Amino acid sequence: MKEKIDIGNLPQHVAVIMDGNGRWAKKKGNLRIFGHQNAITAVRETVEAAAELGVNYLTLYAFSTENWSRPKFEVDALMKLLVSTIRKETETLNKNNIRLQAIGDLASLPAACRAELEEAMEITSRNTRMTLVLALSYSGRWELVQAMQKIAGLVKAGELEPSAIDENTIRQNLNTANMPDPELLIRTSGEQRISNFLLWQLAYTELYITDLLWPDFRKEHLYEAILAFQQRERRFGKTSEQLQKAQP
Repeated sequence: MKEKIDIGNLPQHVAVIMDGNGRWAKKKGNLRIFGHQNAITAVRETVEAAAELGVNYLTLYAFSTENWSRPKFEVDALMKLLVSTIRKETETLNKNNIRLQAIGDLASLPAACRAELEEAMEITSRNTRMTLVLALSYSGRWELVQAMQKIAGLVKAGELEPSAIDENTIRQNLNTANMPDPELLIRTSGEQRISNFLLWQLAYTELYITDLLWPDFRKEHLYEAILAFQQRERRFGKTSEQLQKAQP
């Protein structure tokens, strides 16, 4: 399947809502954390496949602001799993020239988690092959509120005229200011919603939804999503005829 992909027409930024860990574990008669633990292989394979193909940015929705409302034992287990996974995978990321970044309310993460994350980001900061972005304690509405507060502060300080605020002003004040918008969003588990993820950035993103639960996601499933993306006509408000005329 990989050989069918048009390398010249890759999405440069792929975002993933990794959903279904709890249901996967429940089907096997285990606690939800068992699903999270077994999701690491899916993450590893997706990162490897994206880097091998030449995707520039891969953003994974790892933990939302709403996830803090889950049972404390599950949240604590997730944070410990995050710390141990980052610690184990940093060397591999660095060896494969992959840079790690994070978006979200990182200050709300436990100190041990923040420290491990910051160290991994520093170690991989000079890597250039692909950027892996973890969305942690993140929500699209939270991000937009933060952006509006920054912009309001600039207006209050007399550094920005309200009439000068445009789309670029908002973009520059988002967590993703230095990244291109995702061209492809993959969601596992069959749920047909974006769950407060990258609300501004997904305006023209192609959505790919699979019934597969995240722990079962493998390289070939990423290939399937990219092939589906390449079969779509991205019009951005134009007609098919306009696009055809614009082609050389």
